[in-house]
Amino acid sequence: MSWLRALKETARSGLEIERQKLEPLIALRGAAGLALVVGVSLLLFGPEIAASSAFGAFQAAIATFQRSWRPRPVLALVSGASLAVSTFVGYVSGAHVVLFLCLLGLWTFLAGLAWAAGPTAGIIAASNVAIMLVTITLPTSVVDAAAHAGMIAVGGLVQAGLIVLFPVRRWGAQRDALADALAAEADYARRLRHDPVVPFDPLPLMTARSAAAVTPREARRRPAELRGARGVAERLRPVLASLADPAMGVPGDGLERLWVNELLGAAGSVLDAAARAVRYGEPVHLSATDLGVLKTPDNDVILVGPARRAADRLSALLDDVLEIAEGTGTDSGIPTDLAPDTRHRPSLLKLVPVVLAAMRREMHHGSPILRHAIRVAVVAVSGYFVGEAVPLGHGYWAPMTAVMVMRPDFSQTYARSAGRFGGTLVGVGLATAIVQTAHPDARLSALLAVICAGLMYLLMGTGYAVGQVCVAAYVVFLLGMAGDDWSQTVTERIVLTLVGGLLAMAAYALYPAWETPRLRNRLAEWLVADGRYAATVVDRYADPAPRDTEDVREALLATREARVAWQEALATAQHEPVRHRGISRAAATDAQHALAQLGRSAMVLEAHLPARSADPVPGAAQLAEALRRATEKGAKAVRERRLPDWQPVEDAVAQWDMPTPTDDGTTPVGDPVVRRGAALLLDALEEFTRALDERGGSTRVSSVLADG
Repeated sequence: MSWLRALKETARSGLEIERQKLEPLIALRGAAGLALVVGVSLLLFGPEIAASSAFGAFQAAIATFQRSWRPRPVLALVSGASLAVSTFVGYVSGAHVVLFLCLLGLWTFLAGLAWAAGPTAGIIAASNVAIMLVTITLPTSVVDAAAHAGMIAVGGLVQAGLIVLFPVRRWGAQRDALADALAAEADYARRLRHDPVVPFDPLPLMTARSAAAVTPREARRRPAELRGARGVAERLRPVLASLADPAMGVPGDGLERLWVNELLGAAGSVLDAAARAVRYGEPVHLSATDLGVLKTPDNDVILVGPARRAADRLSALLDDVLEIAEGTGTDSGIPTDLAPDTRHRPSLLKLVPVVLAAMRREMHHGSPILRHAIRVAVVAVSGYFVGEAVPLGHGYWAPMTAVMVMRPDFSQTYARSAGRFGGTLVGVGLATAIVQTAHPDARLSALLAVICAGLMYLLMGTGYAVGQVCVAAYVVFLLGMAGDDWSQTVTERIVLTLVGGLLAMAAYALYPAWETPRLRNRLAEWLVADGRYAATVVDRYADPAPRDTEDVREALLATREARVAWQEALATAQHEPVRHRGISRAAATDAQHALAQLGRSAMVLEAHLPARSADPVPGAAQLAEALRRATEKGAKAVRERRLPDWQPVEDAVAQWDMPTPTDDGTTPVGDPVVRRGAALLLDALEEFTRALDERGGSTRVSSVLADG
């Protein structure tokens, strides 16, 4: 993609407005907390301290809107406390320019590294650094700075208190995550009726798994319907895939296929009903027809073999889902034969070494997080110099803008730069018109600032540019309350916002972290993860005795993470102004489909894992070892731009096609499920090689030339 096209697409993305479900009660609560803090501060301490406390309460409320599974009061407290410390330390060092610039660079570098702990930590850290650049200009002495810092912390405390006193849809984020996972399973069941091998996006299940981890305190208060349904949804996916797959015994047409489609449709309806019940905390409403399809004895008559076992397992799992959604199981709301989610999220103190370890892992040259931290630190210090050199005053707006818009990837940085400048123009223009018309005093300016903040909380999900309109007006009114001349504020904010955005964009262009050159490595990592998952599942057929399937579970989670990492990398690379390097879009799409089928084939085998008392399947151990070694060598070939070779897997599968005579004259043919699954695995691996073979036809060549 050329630079011109990349700039156009990212600018369009930054200015895009989306229709989203609004949450007015949560926005009203955040605005009420801000109004309370500003009003009391203005009455008791004056406009300067009121402005500091307003920034603290404003940032604390924004922190609670981030996508995080931690309790919202904790996010507000952490945001307010960290901003208070940053403000005080920043003011104390502000009198010594060299010391302050060193502190600013270090503070910003650590904020950039905070992205290693996740987007929520990165956003909160970056916002605190940006707001610190404003708040350190308000105090006039060390004692005054301590008072400002104290009121900033109070702003976070007030927001946390309001969340505790006036909860809005408690456990709402966790309910939505679990409901989305069940709804995704329902959609998958319906799509399988039309395409028996349709891929499934595991992201909703991964999100639900992340949401299910709670602190020990939360575990005691978690609603019953959130304690076990996710685990059942995880087990449903391989059962649905196995039931629909023609390789497991149900032909592509005929009575059996019609009946399987009926079962899949009924399963989709039941899962949708369970999703609604979990999302809104209401009883499950089911159709008698759907229950009749799932419970009819015709399942035992029409279906045989693996398909019949899958249908019986599907019915049992759906019973568990409904029992949990209704909360009618044991005292905990969980059926007696199921284990609840027991994964605990570490407390804040125990989280510190985890975050530090994540930061240390990013301290290498090829890390996008480390490159982002270096970029944002250099830009913050450079922006401060530029802002001070421009004869406008309020030079901190340039580095503040740069820190707020910079992200570890290209598209978000450029999109946010465009969105912030466009939003600033509109917001400052609207605020200017209001100031010229109403000539507000300190109290009216405070009221207008609170209104703008409330609109920000309400509309921030509709697009970055929309939020920046409200933020720009908020800052104009708030600084006007503190005594700044609005006419100077207009010019300064527009010019320095443009400067900060340009600095951020130039920094990424000069010191990029492109995802495009790493695509082959991401693909190789997914191949290895899929191979290990398939080998782990096949190993269970070779040795059915172990009851614990934790190794299978860990292998499945690893392949999901590798798949999502590939998809995110591919989506990022599509918007980068980087010349084509080594893999075309067509090849990437085909390879992605092949690896998805490889994982699905292993999942189908997982759905039919043998009982502990079953006999080992001859040849399964050899196949598992061949899969493990061949995919590791294949990953190395992908990184080196060579075609993978699957001859060891072909040899292991071929052993089952050569019957061995026995003493009684019979010829064993092995377990039919494993034989079919092994054939599916080999087909997926061969399709992967064909996808990367860009010499395989005129259509492929055309795609390569078009992408290059």
